[in-house]
Amino acid sequence: MRQAQVTRHTLETQISINMNLDGSGKTSFDTGIPFLEHMLDQIARHGMLDLDITAKGDLHIDAHHTVEDIGITLGQAFAQATGDKKGLRRYGHAYVPLDEALSRVVVDLSGRPGLELNINFVRARIGEFDVDLVNEFFQGFVNHALITLHIDNLSGKNAHHQAETVFKAFGRALRMALEFDPAAAGMIPSTKGAL
Repeated sequence: MRQAQVTRHTLETQISINMNLDGSGKTSFDTGIPFLEHMLDQIARHGMLDLDITAKGDLHIDAHHTVEDIGITLGQAFAQATGDKKGLRRYGHAYVPLDEALSRVVVDLSGRPGLELNINFVRARIGEFDVDLVNEFFQGFVNHALITLHIDNLSGKNAHHQAETVFKAFGRALRMALEFDPAAAGMIPSTKGAL
């Protein structure tokens, strides 16, 4: 069972996450950040993951700590749920359009944290959401999921569309990387013998 339950408490946030990598896209969110919940829903539905996330954070200051810590905790859950990665494809990629916007995401379940994120958002906020927090979310995730992640928004004139294509493509790239490869059943997908 590729599932995980992780709780992370700091002086700034209290996060609890239940994750099922072999789910059907079911979600339940209570974070206090509606736009982030909309993006998390894209990851789950396009990645076919079940996600249950509750978060209490210092939103009276701003959303930075809560968004970053959700990324960290989600990364911890992902690392726990993937285990030794035996038989997985390891690599995944996706291009996702939404009207004028187009994004590409490429992921490697490498065991090494790395993020290359290239998004030139056309404005600084999407509603109340600061677009700088997209980077904070993904940096927190890769640092604790131990994956290499390349994100490129290739076009877009609407910041909401730009963000949505990124999160959808991320979900789809994860879904591909997490698939079992029948030709590599029981094998670690690395010449090193470990990830």
